[in-house]
Amino acid sequence: MSSAAETHRRFTVARADGRARLDRLLADRVPALSRSRLKRLIETGRVSISGETITEPGYRVKPGQAVTLTIPPPTDETPAAQAIPLRIAYEDEHLIVVDKPAGLVVHPAPGNPDCTLVNALLAHCGASLSGIGGVRRPGIVHRLDKDTSGLLVAAKHDAAHRGLSAQFATRRLSRTYRAVVWGAPRPAAGRISGAIGRDPRNRKRMAVRESGGKPAETHYRVLQSFDGLWSLVECRLETGRTHQIRVHMAARGHPVVGDALYGGARRRLDEGTRSALALCPRQALHAAALAFVHPVSGADLGFESPLPADMRSLVEALYNAGDISKTKT
Repeated sequence: MSSAAETHRRFTVARADGRARLDRLLADRVPALSRSRLKRLIETGRVSISGETITEPGYRVKPGQAVTLTIPPPTDETPAAQAIPLRIAYEDEHLIVVDKPAGLVVHPAPGNPDCTLVNALLAHCGASLSGIGGVRRPGIVHRLDKDTSGLLVAAKHDAAHRGLSAQFATRRLSRTYRAVVWGAPRPAAGRISGAIGRDPRNRKRMAVRESGGKPAETHYRVLQSFDGLWSLVECRLETGRTHQIRVHMAARGHPVVGDALYGGARRRLDEGTRSALALCPRQALHAAALAFVHPVSGADLGFESPLPADMRSLVEALYNAGDISKTKT
């Protein structure tokens, strides 16, 4: 349900506007908003055409189509510094590597205006961080979902931010995750390729798309599989799309355990398994390793983070639940 503070602009595509780009059409119809602002609204699922969510700014409209633009309420664009404890894996005058706990949002957004990693970084690093990478996301080069734990690097100045961002763009920055998934992926190691874009039926979800998505590749390896019911897997990202591991594993029929958005729930579970799931009441996904070249010194840096306590407890409890046989792949 829409917030009462949201506003909606609705109009019908005129014959003269047929085949126009969606972003250009909106710029003509809603001149009060900048092109960059309208592009962000499109990409975040705030525009629908004849009832279908459209997330591509270059989408070509057709005469007679009904366009709805949802504009969220205005927010304070400047995050406040807040003294929130951080688990620091590495820090120097150029960058900081944080081991983010599950439950901590990376940057302010509607519904999470403060108490985020950005607020904590502003308090820890000082005013020099402000504005790097954008006012709302100072220092942030990449992100982790709220309920995903693990390693994340942030820049302390523009040169470091540019260097790290370039490594993301050229896939030289390595990210490895551990996840508990339902079932046993086959083959036990492989690559999942599938373009990812906004789910046209639910703007809160991403989906593998035949058209309109961005290329995405995930390499996976089964570390342990127990009686085919669930597996501990390692995933290495070649690209960094929103919800990539969660979407790719779910598309293969092996959603991350505890991931309600992408089908991580299962019915008819025995009591032991239900008790095990209660030990990790979030998606069982952890950013376990991060490696990159220092953007200033050129040194090779690598960091590892062990499974957090909730995921360790989940694995141990599932391992021992019921009559699950212990087989190692």
